[in-house]
Amino acid sequence: MTAKYASELALGLNPSESYPILRRTLYILCTLFCIESTSFAQSTNAPLNEEYYHKIDRYEVKAGRIVEELFTTVKPYKRSAIVAMIDSLQKKENVFQSASDKFNLEYLRNDNWEWSRAETSDSKKPFLKNLFKKKSDLYYVDKPDFDLHINPVMYVGMGKDSRTNATLFTNTRGVEIRGMIDKKIGFYTYLTDNQERLPQYVTDYSGIYGYYTVPHQGFWKDFKNGGVDFFEARAYIDWNISKHIWMQFGHDRTNIGNGFRSLIFSDFAPPNLFLRANLKIWKLNYFFQLSRMTAQVNSSPTGNTGNKRYPDKFMAFHQVSVNLGKKFNLAFFESVIFAPQDSINGGAFELSYLNPVITYRPIEQQNGSSDNVVLGLDWKWLARKRLSFYGQFVLDEFVLKNLLASTGWWANKFAVQGGAKYIDVAGVSNLDLQLEGNVVRPFTYSHANQFTSYTNYMQPIAHPLGANFYELAAIIRYQPRPKLSLTVKSFYAKTGRDQAAANIAAGAPFVNWGGDINKSYNTRQQEYNNKIGQGYDNTIIYSDLLASYMLRHNFFIDLRQTIRYSSSVNTYFNNNSSVTSLSLRWNIASRSYDF
Repeated sequence: MTAKYASELALGLNPSESYPILRRTLYILCTLFCIESTSFAQSTNAPLNEEYYHKIDRYEVKAGRIVEELFTTVKPYKRSAIVAMIDSLQKKENVFQSASDKFNLEYLRNDNWEWSRAETSDSKKPFLKNLFKKKSDLYYVDKPDFDLHINPVMYVGMGKDSRTNATLFTNTRGVEIRGMIDKKIGFYTYLTDNQERLPQYVTDYSGIYGYYTVPHQGFWKDFKNGGVDFFEARAYIDWNISKHIWMQFGHDRTNIGNGFRSLIFSDFAPPNLFLRANLKIWKLNYFFQLSRMTAQVNSSPTGNTGNKRYPDKFMAFHQVSVNLGKKFNLAFFESVIFAPQDSINGGAFELSYLNPVITYRPIEQQNGSSDNVVLGLDWKWLARKRLSFYGQFVLDEFVLKNLLASTGWWANKFAVQGGAKYIDVAGVSNLDLQLEGNVVRPFTYSHANQFTSYTNYMQPIAHPLGANFYELAAIIRYQPRPKLSLTVKSFYAKTGRDQAAANIAAGAPFVNWGGDINKSYNTRQQEYNNKIGQGYDNTIIYSDLLASYMLRHNFFIDLRQTIRYSSSVNTYFNNNSSVTSLSLRWNIASRSYDF
């Protein structure tokens, strides 16, 4: 099967007439998914934003009980669910006490005012009578059959990188549009044009392995002297099948988990095309997503090259989450990476993975175990008011006898996360602490080739460091005044590196110690005695201080200082960076390169 057809299938477009069975199957699925709903209004998502989502999650932890309005392990959240949650918490628990908490309550309601009409206020001084009539919107339409919100997107900033003494810059301009039609179909569009000169350690991130990508982004081009130029587009439509089931189709990011990192499905890699469905009923939440991703990239240090379409691969993911009482949530997930054009499976698109309620591992085994199945669990425990614990366990492959024998067999591949959140530390209002540890065995997430590795656009779908590492992270967030937020983010990581691309070019031998998950596990160095951090030992100590002040609704001025130490016996990884930057941003999340 051609890459062209595979992409058509994921897009929901008209596939080639040479595949009539698949075309009819897709038509039936789309017909079932698009059943008209006449009584349930649609809600778009609040875009993924680490600081924004912390404002939401902290109030569940502060209340000390699991909220019924949303399941925090599945992100992004719907705007309607955010408003329902904060309204419920305000009514049942007194969690909005301090001046900053009251400001956050008003901010979240104003940001999602179409779902909290009675609790928001109009701007006192609209611009040109029709602009900024609402604090959160440049322009809006509010009619019974049509809801529209239009906002500018801007991110401009300058900085300095001590390592290269280069002047850094960010220049982003764009637009964000969301709305509803007939209260049946929701829609969202985000478009930006971007130019950046990144810190050297960010540029090094992918160049270490011999391919070049811009973290979080897809296609890019060289811009002036050492800069990058890229266009970002995210969009989707949203509709309900019933009161408890909604669906979305589009191009955006996903994040699964409650932590700083996700070992299951993170928003680190570029956005991808998806068809997702969610069932929320009683104490259960079931989430299914089919994604089209990019397998290989033809790129160089001066940008993407070539005029051929990049080959596709697909990911089918599902998770069931259940609230056990008022304090504990447990979720089980399973995902599979597969590709029709992968020579291993003979070019067949596996239709069984389109079944949202089947287990992937038996199907994958039945077909010869050619695809990459990953499974595991995610949990959260609200131990008491203001204190929660969370974690993840990911199982890629293992054989019990080899695990018990402690022989370091290469295919005992798993990852573990554990963390805690402490809200209003020691009684200090709006001072929050998060601690987290992550451990990932060598070769976890890797597979036979790039068509089945746990990556998108050659960037990890889970943790930015890939595999073969352990990490300890701490985040302190403080909101001393309603419009001022201070965030200190630090982590310590030990990882094992292969020879860098520059070393190989200089004649060093090819090695694979299990950290680069784009490499085939068939090229592994050894069968046994594998351990975390093997290869060229690389210690990374990272600290980032962000002071952010909201000048007006969703318009921020940011002052950031990042210090990163990287030490290794391999001189390529032995370097330090100090990056200072000042920026203005409007309706966009702060960009972080925390790896």
